[in-house]
Amino acid sequence: MNAPSLPKGMRDFPPEVLARRNYIFDVLKKVFARYGYPQLETPAMEQLETLTGKYGDEGDQLLFRVLNSRQHEAKNKDEILAAFRQTLEKNTNSSLLTERALRYDLTVPFARFVVMNHGHLVFPFKRSQIQPVWRADRPQKGRYREFYQCDVDVVGSPSLVYEVEMIQVLDAALAELGIDAVIKINNRKMLAGLAEVTGAGDRMIELTVALDKLDKTGADGVIAALTADGFSAATIEALRPLLSLEGNTAEKLNVMEKLLDGNAFGQKGLEEIRFVLDRAAKGLKGTTLEFDLTLARGLNYYTGAIFEVTARHVQMGSICGGGRYDNLTGIFGLPGVSGIGVSFGADRIYDVMNELNLFPQQAGGAVSLLLAHLGEEERDRCLEVAQELRAAGIATEVYPDVTKIKKQFKFADDKNIRFVGVIGPDELKQGTISLKNLVSGEQQALPVQEVAAALMR
Repeated sequence: MNAPSLPKGMRDFPPEVLARRNYIFDVLKKVFARYGYPQLETPAMEQLETLTGKYGDEGDQLLFRVLNSRQHEAKNKDEILAAFRQTLEKNTNSSLLTERALRYDLTVPFARFVVMNHGHLVFPFKRSQIQPVWRADRPQKGRYREFYQCDVDVVGSPSLVYEVEMIQVLDAALAELGIDAVIKINNRKMLAGLAEVTGAGDRMIELTVALDKLDKTGADGVIAALTADGFSAATIEALRPLLSLEGNTAEKLNVMEKLLDGNAFGQKGLEEIRFVLDRAAKGLKGTTLEFDLTLARGLNYYTGAIFEVTARHVQMGSICGGGRYDNLTGIFGLPGVSGIGVSFGADRIYDVMNELNLFPQQAGGAVSLLLAHLGEEERDRCLEVAQELRAAGIATEVYPDVTKIKKQFKFADDKNIRFVGVIGPDELKQGTISLKNLVSGEQQALPVQEVAAALMR
């Protein structure tokens, strides 16, 4: 018999890891609720037609399709077999085989939910969502086939107040998690205007992809990439001031204002980004806010402000991102519902916090106290005391066997339990517990009724 294994791209989460992940989720849920984003859940499976055509050709190939149930009972087995063979040859889908798929992200199911329920929703409608998604991607470091997304969105209003609020949500959550981060912001309208004034209005995506490499390749590298992609000498010359753009945010925006002079669309983006920066930069706790002209983020999807967050003091890609979209529900026949949202990358946030040792000690495991004992009578007393302490909010475990006290202490140490409370014959008579802190070595005898208070200090 072969040893058991997991499918590629899937993971187990042992208790200590899950405790830390749940700590992240709990912080996010608390912050989301504070800003008025109630939780929403959508099913793991969606109709295949709901998902296909929403992520591009490559995204469609990454959908985990679910085989129709009870195929073995079908009477048209020849048709099903023919459809299966055609799928293998042409990579097409047949409703004879699959009508459903696992969700690829949280955004499209959210759009579907809004369209199905828009007559009952109060707009602007807010929601938060923390659920797993599945992608049939090629597994590699940091990329999995099952992973969690943590999203907040508001739809039904074009107000820039929500751009400001998204930055505040990002800042509040990252500050509570202890992550020192940078929120980079740009605007899709500015990028479109930039493409137009430099004579590359029909090649905006290629232009911004080249600009996105400025930090890595420098101005010469960007110019070489633009030249290789066939951009005109006039376009490259018009872009030169941006390739050496320096100074603070106000100075950079002043340069952009001159460059976008006369371009109404670009000026609108400039006006929007100034509105957001003027209001969002005040009172930030855990982040700094920076204008970054090279930030692109899914230009086919976003229509206004775009965000990306990176953590300081650690080599990691973006840990959060998002932006404004003006036609989220149009793909399902309900046009004109503008929205904005951000997504927190739980896996990368976990890696950042782990590397920087940012998890609080209590996030590493559930048990705070092990009750140890020197005999059967003392063990039975431990069972009674454990119930009292649990009722008082102390996560407590009782060692199950009557054995050497050294072995019981080792058990606590192996499980990273910080406190051990010993009940022996003397403690049994006196109604006390000998409480030892395994980290500091401090030990004291306390009445049972005072133990909970001591552990909460």
